[in-house]
Amino acid sequence: MSINDNGIGPKRRVVGASYGMRDWLAQRVTAVIMVLYTATLVLAFLTGQNFTYEGWAGLFAQQWFKLVTAVTLIGLFYHAWVGMRDVWMDYVKAVGLRLTLQIATMAWLIGCAVWSIQIIWSV
Repeated sequence: MSINDNGIGPKRRVVGASYGMRDWLAQRVTAVIMVLYTATLVLAFLTGQNFTYEGWAGLFAQQWFKLVTAVTLIGLFYHAWVGMRDVWMDYVKAVGLRLTLQIATMAWLIGCAVWSIQIIWSV
């Protein structure tokens, strides 16, 4: 009788190529969102005649642009989380230190996300 056939505990794969697929796909999707947002900003910059503070404030005052900016910011912070989490998991072997770094990173990114969205919605 092998250890996997003992009837104790859940059956799960310890390793597998599909575990990183979700993270890989999430980073690609968030990267595409950020590229599209950057292209939108560049297009607004190149086609705008009123390129002053008032022009930018007018652009960011529109609800659709606030929503697109908020989605992009959330994508940016999630993208950063996946990348930093992988760095901590790959290079920090001490479990306590790795957990501390992951919690600190998560707290920092959540704080930045809340602050960024608060700034965007206050315009």
